[in-house]
Amino acid sequence: MAEVQELRKNKRRNTATGRKSLFSGLVYCADCGSKLHFCASKSLKKNQEFFRCANYKDGRGSCTIHYIRDVVLERIVTEAISELSDFIRSYNSVFMYLLAQKKGKSNHNREKLLQSTIESSKKRILDLDKLFSRIYEDNINGKLSDERYSRMAYEYESEQKELAIKVAECEKQLIELQKQTVDMKMLYQGLSEFTEMKELTPLVVNKLIEHIEIHNNEKKHSHNNVKVDINFTAIGLFDVPTEQELLKAVEEIKNRKQLTEKSA
Repeated sequence: MAEVQELRKNKRRNTATGRKSLFSGLVYCADCGSKLHFCASKSLKKNQEFFRCANYKDGRGSCTIHYIRDVVLERIVTEAISELSDFIRSYNSVFMYLLAQKKGKSNHNREKLLQSTIESSKKRILDLDKLFSRIYEDNINGKLSDERYSRMAYEYESEQKELAIKVAECEKQLIELQKQTVDMKMLYQGLSEFTEMKELTPLVVNKLIEHIEIHNNEKKHSHNNVKVDINFTAIGLFDVPTEQELLKAVEEIKNRKQLTEKSA
């Protein structure tokens, strides 16, 4: 997989100290969308290294700081990945059900529909080519007037153009769906590797995480709270369900299965 597309093309630039973060290139500001810079210097210990919004510029920029220490981010990400891994391992069918609900429709059925549309549209384009050749011969042989030939040729050509646009759009959607399938495999692979190693590595991080968004600090009861949104590969934002939500999903799956068996 070309080492996860060269670590997703995210350049992990070394700081002046030569130190770098596991998350460099993946962390963005939730408000302005800019990348968060990883800050490390000789005066900072490893547990003091931090990220901050590129547009903060020591208070002179167009955005607020969006500060988070690297060790804190690593702990949050590790806990989120561990929680997701445990949930999928224990409740994979529920995970797939919730994911299908989130995406709104079955990717498998959509993929079959797109393939069918592409095939039928391409067949119609070839049929129109044959029809065009036929009316051309009829016109040459005097069986079809010039006026009628021009009108039919225009209709066939217009339909072909519309079909070509439809085919291109369906092929684009199909490629995106197939990419999601590859991404899902990469997610499972990354979770498996994380479970085996019990630690984060650059390769595992880039397999599992699309990007991370950091919200601005909120002070509650004299403590700083930072909201972190982790967008996972293939599934985006995903909150592991509570016990009540899990029971509800299990019941919905059970009812759906019974309905399917009755209608079979």
